[in-house]
Amino acid sequence: MPGRCSRARAMADFLLSASAFVVLMVALGLVRVARGPGRAERMMAAQLLGTGAIGALLLFGAASGESAVFDVALTLALLSAFASIAFVKFALRQDVADADDAADDAAKEGVR
Repeated sequence: MPGRCSRARAMADFLLSASAFVVLMVALGLVRVARGPGRAERMMAAQLLGTGAIGALLLFGAASGESAVFDVALTLALLSAFASIAFVKFALRQDVADADDAADDAAKEGVR
């Protein structure tokens, strides 16, 4: 059936185009990573990059029929989740250290 083959090819082309669009949007997110005013904004932009990459990989895998691409996307999703957890732990530790430094500075000012 020639109609079925052309429809499958059209769907693959559409999925590849959607994947390219997602990659373009992720590239725009890189600008936010570079220019983010704070740690939280940069982490959210990095999460956007990870989510976009997962989406692009899934679209590419559906278009190409390669099952290994789905495994890579799932691995990237796990790494992204662990990166978020690591960031939160680091940020909390950093905030506690900043609060301790501020308390020490206030105590020194009170002694003088």
